[in-house]
Amino acid sequence: MKDSSSHAGSLGPLPYVVAATFFMEYLDTTIIATALPQMAHSFGTSPNALSLGMSAYMIALAIFIPASGWVADRFGSRSVFFSAIVTFTLASLLCGISQNTVEFTAARVLQGIGGALMVPVGRLTVVRSIDRKQLMQAISTITWPGIVAPVVGPPIGGFITTYASWRWIFLLNLPVCLVVLVAVLKWVPNLRSDERRPFDALGLVLSGLTLTAILYGADVASQPDMNPLIGLGIIALGLAIGVVAFHQARRRPHPLIDVTTLRIPTFSVTVVTGTLTRIGIGAVPYLLPLLFQIGFGLTAFKSGLLLLVSATGNLGMKALTTLILQRYGFRRVAITGSAVAGVFTIVCGTLTPTSPLAWVLVVVFIYGLARSLQFSTLATLAYADVPKEQTSAANTLWNAAAQMSIGLGIAFGALALRAAASINGTGHAQPFTLDDFRFAFLCAGALTIASVYGYVKLAHDAGNRLRATSR
Repeated sequence: MKDSSSHAGSLGPLPYVVAATFFMEYLDTTIIATALPQMAHSFGTSPNALSLGMSAYMIALAIFIPASGWVADRFGSRSVFFSAIVTFTLASLLCGISQNTVEFTAARVLQGIGGALMVPVGRLTVVRSIDRKQLMQAISTITWPGIVAPVVGPPIGGFITTYASWRWIFLLNLPVCLVVLVAVLKWVPNLRSDERRPFDALGLVLSGLTLTAILYGADVASQPDMNPLIGLGIIALGLAIGVVAFHQARRRPHPLIDVTTLRIPTFSVTVVTGTLTRIGIGAVPYLLPLLFQIGFGLTAFKSGLLLLVSATGNLGMKALTTLILQRYGFRRVAITGSAVAGVFTIVCGTLTPTSPLAWVLVVVFIYGLARSLQFSTLATLAYADVPKEQTSAANTLWNAAAQMSIGLGIAFGALALRAAASINGTGHAQPFTLDDFRFAFLCAGALTIASVYGYVKLAHDAGNRLRATSR
């Protein structure tokens, strides 16, 4: 492994530089939802037609994330990371000045390509550059943007579109990106692999089709004016292609996604069991705003303010995560974190317009704490036992699974809500009732609690290598 820097061995500014780019990428993924009506009016089209821009971004991510590890190994992490940020910045500018749906969609595709390389390569650089004794703290630092951004994105988007213009959602990225680019040149090492692996084009096609079908199917299933069976069918097709991609990867000497990393127990549980956990927990940021707006009758802005309490819990837990993992160990924390998150997801469904405000805030806050703790635990445990030579492969697979679970979390929440409406006889003509929300939160919480079984099977000393080196 070649390294043009000497930052390994100290935490330094590297994780914070990477965290800044993570926050921009994850924020742009979620902030646009509240701006769709104003953007549609500006383009003279409907919000549904404009949602193609969101799907295009998601599909670009799905196609190019699997290639991120190979590109970083071949061209160097700093070179790729810098180029990805430049691409993301240019795409943000094009999004901000776009005049119609076609221009906006094309710009979002470009932004998705930048994001697909920016986030995985940034994470890979941190894992490779930071000593194991500080890896827990470093992973915690770069993980929190992905936890907080989906929660704060909608209220920030609502504020910008209400008091300014939707274009500022994208244009505000420009000064931040320019500052980050300077920081990248100064502090990000240019790591690359000594091994010249051939590019697995077939693997890119199969993995891209798999992730695209799953994420697009999840998007279709979550749309209220679409038949959910169509979305489920597309997801099933994606899973079938995924099986083909899995077997193809096992037969190739240098696959784009190396599935042999799943033989590492601690890594495997963060991918397989962790995906179930992320789907269950990830349904809540979709369900809660709808509960507050439809069930409670609050405005989008007031709903966003309540969600900020969850973000406060996420941030509050960040300072404690490393200490908790040191004290109690990964297995115990993963079990407890999933259980608490699942229970308070179910409790979210019991909230009503007459619930005391203090109780609503407590429930949302504790959910935020548990969500942050569990996601940080999974992100750190993933690299605990991965050998250096497999770091790139593990990072690629982990990022692909994490991206997939985001879309599936939204789809799971939407499908549970629509199933509840069908069971309760609400139908599509009327707004969802509190009973519908109660059932949807129950499903999400039950899935999260069910994932505890996977963590119970972990060895009692799972991740202890990181705990020992961090002392």
